[in-house]
Amino acid sequence: IYAEDSELVGIEVGIGAEAIQRLLQEINLEEEAERLRTEIVESKGQKRAKLIKRLRVIDNFVATGSQAEWMVLSVIPVIPPDLRPMVQLDGGRFATSDLNDLYRRVINRNNRLSRLQEILAPEIIVRNEKRMLQEAVDALIDNGRRGRTVVGANNRALKSLSDIIEGKQGRFRQNLLGKRVDYSGRSVIVVGPKLKIYQCGLPREMAIELFQPFVIHRLIKLGIVNNIKAAKKMIQRGDANVWHVLDEVITGHPVMLNRAPTLHRLGI
Repeated sequence: IYAEDSELVGIEVGIGAEAIQRLLQEINLEEEAERLRTEIVESKGQKRAKLIKRLRVIDNFVATGSQAEWMVLSVIPVIPPDLRPMVQLDGGRFATSDLNDLYRRVINRNNRLSRLQEILAPEIIVRNEKRMLQEAVDALIDNGRRGRTVVGANNRALKSLSDIIEGKQGRFRQNLLGKRVDYSGRSVIVVGPKLKIYQCGLPREMAIELFQPFVIHRLIKLGIVNNIKAAKKMIQRGDANVWHVLDEVITGHPVMLNRAPTLHRLGI
């Protein structure tokens, strides 16, 4: 927007991601790399270090066959439904993942923008809709980082893609790095007044869970049950026979106890 008597008459003016994409399209990466190499030869000090860093980025673009304008998103991938579930509650209501709400906002605003462009709506309305679409995409990728935080029905900030990935409860640390393995368990350590100084107690519930395959095998071998299903039901009921069998099974099976943080082998 500029006054008619200003010097900007005849100059193309753009805003938002479209303008950035247009500027990136006009960069010739090979020519830019050559120009930077020439400048590096003639420069020194901090300016030279800055130019080298810039050249390294451009060389990576050229080496991978990427274009600079690809940094601006024009298509947004939608993650599979299993990662953003929808569960039906009693009374016909639905509990849904926050991502579904964030995706819906993007789709609704995108469709509204298309309709406004079809009916040739005034530029100021179209521009406002583009801004709102940008805000919806920002919220989907990282809610609250830029602009107002998008909140749900109970005034709670919606979890964006970044929130799902980062932190202790995130996808990496919760699901990918700390894999849980069979025959192991963890618990808070508490005082046992009846234990000797060299003894450590194992909760019965944890012991039955850890040694379940051995207990099931022993119950079937002794003829107390006929199959695995019956043995599991017996364990769930907490039958007296189960505890006797557990005592037999544990004998001869070493249990390794470890107190975090395990800084050396004496921690186990």
